[in-house]
Amino acid sequence: MDLLTGILGTVAVLLLLLELYLRFSPAYRAAKQFPGPALLPILGNAQNLLFNDQLQTFRLPRRWAALYQDTYRLVVRGILTVNAFQAKDVEPLLSSQRLIDKSLIYHLMHEFLGIGLLNSTGAKWQHRRRILTPAFHFNILPSFLLTFQDECRSMVAQLESAADKGEPVALQPLITKFTLNTICETAMGVKLDSGTMAKEYRGKIEAIGTMLLDRLMNPWLYDQFIYKVLGLAAKFGKLLRPVHAFTRSIIQQRRELFHQNVRNFGDFSEENVYTNIKQRYAMLDTLLAAEAKQQIDEEGIREEVDTFMFEGHDTTSAALIFTLLLVALHPEVQERLYEEIQHIILGKADPDRELCQADYNEMKYMDMVLKESLRLFPPVPFISRSITENTYFGERFVPKGSIINVHIYDLHRDPTVFPDPERFDPDRFLPENVEGRSPYAYVPFSAGPRNCIGQRFAILELKSVLTAILTHFRILPVTKREELDFISDIILRTSKPVFVKFERRSSSAVTVDPKEA
Repeated sequence: MDLLTGILGTVAVLLLLLELYLRFSPAYRAAKQFPGPALLPILGNAQNLLFNDQLQTFRLPRRWAALYQDTYRLVVRGILTVNAFQAKDVEPLLSSQRLIDKSLIYHLMHEFLGIGLLNSTGAKWQHRRRILTPAFHFNILPSFLLTFQDECRSMVAQLESAADKGEPVALQPLITKFTLNTICETAMGVKLDSGTMAKEYRGKIEAIGTMLLDRLMNPWLYDQFIYKVLGLAAKFGKLLRPVHAFTRSIIQQRRELFHQNVRNFGDFSEENVYTNIKQRYAMLDTLLAAEAKQQIDEEGIREEVDTFMFEGHDTTSAALIFTLLLVALHPEVQERLYEEIQHIILGKADPDRELCQADYNEMKYMDMVLKESLRLFPPVPFISRSITENTYFGERFVPKGSIINVHIYDLHRDPTVFPDPERFDPDRFLPENVEGRSPYAYVPFSAGPRNCIGQRFAILELKSVLTAILTHFRILPVTKREELDFISDIILRTSKPVFVKFERRSSSAVTVDPKEA
């Protein structure tokens, strides 16, 4: 009994010392500057995050944002996490040239994606950014557009059957297949619709995403030892092997084609990479040119291709799903979009010619619709950074070792910037309404030095899909806004599929058959 009493007493003293250490740490002292849930001894705010499902985890930040109406804090395991959703606190982070390190949750993707443009920092990130920036130059976009339009034709053909039957269509599988096909062809130069290995790749990518999400939602799985003991690391590795094998095989095929073109045209200049390659341009060609100049190695190429494959299709898919839903729910917006498309088609010298990049650039109302859709439903609902040096946000001190989350979903709903924020209103993005608005109040593609390198690519893809669908169909609502239940994920997702219907437009409507172009 005396021994047990002694042990309990020792444990109590150790816990007291730990609590005193935490209470006087920089993280706890800084936490006093911010509102937030009550801090329990030792646990801090851990109890607020435990035992929540994906629905509850998504709702928590919404509830805290409404409750505190200011940047708030959480403290877990002695680490301060600052949650920002107002432009005044978002700007100092996103505009910083130094605070560019991603937080712990991005580390979970290192085994899959490596440490490429998404996950790297410092000199490596700057080097990779310089290599990849030309791949998204406006001169390259027309080549990507050809791929978008090919895939749009396939999607329209698939939707015709559903339209004739009057069946509701679940958008997630339809759109995800489309965006995965397009990113695969534009990133690697290969179509995913053919070949057993390609079909296996598509299935494995989905399974990898599920496992990453499960780990993200269960913080005890962050520890690699626990992940291994539970057998999950082996399961994850088994999924990765065929994916990385597929990527490497495609890289090798493209490398052979690339060097064949170099032998024909003589050097690795950008002009040759962009204009002389016999097949359609792929992002991989820029990386292979960099490899030939010894600026990147084979593993680095694999990192970047896998990064763009995974990140590029999921974000665009989410943007398309919610845009189609909003257009279905607002027929007056849909009709105005259709009129704009027809105006541009009829205004061309040759109305039967395929739309080009300049035609899509003229779609100013579509720009506004897409921006408002991305405001309401940002595909990436939050981003997270590690604070690598002591810094101030306004007058509030945040110590090195802290984490800052930018909740883009809530930032875009700041009523002082966007009155009646839940209302869908593309006119918010009229030039006179944008004037004077902080550039950090609306950041669907992030902002500052780590903004999305592929945002022009994404917008052109969104425009090409929306144009193709609206040219051939009316989109009718099935799922209602109030039925949307979001779940916590790296990408904005709903707990249930989103459905719409497609109705063929009358034969008298002015349309363009891409096959005749």
